[in-house]
Amino acid sequence: MMTRSPLDNPEIAAIAWSRYKRLLKRWSLVTLAVCLVLIAYLAWEFGLPSIHLYIASVLGIAGVIMLTVALMALLFLSSGTGHDESIDERE
Repeated sequence: MMTRSPLDNPEIAAIAWSRYKRLLKRWSLVTLAVCLVLIAYLAWEFGLPSIHLYIASVLGIAGVIMLTVALMALLFLSSGTGHDESIDERE
């Protein structure tokens, strides 16, 4: 049985989703900084072997970081708003 979720309230949902978006924006900046450091390190260590090395490295690192942040932020969103507690596991 499921009770009403706190996210059904538009005001609470707006606050929760704004926190989620703010977290993603901040981590996007961190990811950009990490990618710039990665490019600088690769250029210093290997020179200019291939543009594909840089593209693959940046996409791989940025993809992993942003996917991790998105999933963890959803976990915080769900737990922080009480959405998890609205589910009754009794059968």
